[in-house]
Amino acid sequence: MPKLTRRSLLSGAASLVVLAPQLSLAQTAPAIHVLKDPNCGCCEAWVRILQAEGFAVTTEMSFGTLLMRHKLDNGIPQDMISCHTGEIDGYFIEGHVPPADIRRLLSERPDAVGLAVPGMPYGSPGMGPEESREAYDVFLIHRDGSTEVFASYEAAA
Repeated sequence: MPKLTRRSLLSGAASLVVLAPQLSLAQTAPAIHVLKDPNCGCCEAWVRILQAEGFAVTTEMSFGTLLMRHKLDNGIPQDMISCHTGEIDGYFIEGHVPPADIRRLLSERPDAVGLAVPGMPYGSPGMGPEESREAYDVFLIHRDGSTEVFASYEAAA
């Protein structure tokens, strides 16, 4: 049986001090699972943006009708559909939703299906430079299928 010495105790404590912030970060990083078409570059760009913002992202390839069925079966109205769908902490994230809006959703925790940016607005995260952004809205999808504007982004000047 190894002998516990003052040196080994101090060494262990020092290791914990160094690792503690990294362990804390790993536990608090929001985990999001993204279903996407394997050939979609804008989906991959959105995933990279989420990763850069500290989200722990896993992806799953899904095609055409299967992906569409998944969206509709989980309460995303047809007029809110975009190219990829994320699942995070009981919510669905449809399309190019900015990371700040996802964090706000998780902070406020409304009784809702999730958020959507319908279509693929130019300049939304993963869809080209923000400096050239067209105006778009992020919608909160209620459980009854109705929606309301959750955040608005003006066109870049």
